[in-house]
Amino acid sequence: MTDQPSGGQTPQRESLSDPEVAARHTEYWRRNVRYMGILLTIWFVVSYGFGILLREPLDAITIPGTGFPLGFWFAHQGAIYVFVVLVFVYVRLMNGLDREFGVDEGEAA
Repeated sequence: MTDQPSGGQTPQRESLSDPEVAARHTEYWRRNVRYMGILLTIWFVVSYGFGILLREPLDAITIPGTGFPLGFWFAHQGAIYVFVVLVFVYVRLMNGLDREFGVDEGEAA
């Protein structure tokens, strides 16, 4: 089954020359870039800040039950875990943004 409406016509796309559509498009991408900037900043602080710059002070703290220094953990595993969590946070944020702007893929996707 196809997604085309009856009669074989393709659906009309909104024109970016329409000021209202252009404003919605601009707001969508502005918020998308803001989300990416915030999440990448968090990842940078965790990976570079905690894993490299603050490694020595964090090494004074050990992870309970393992004996691993916290700075070592951030440098070798923590930044990766944080990145994976941030990917899921980004997906959730973008799904909400897509629904808000009416460009979501629906429940079938």
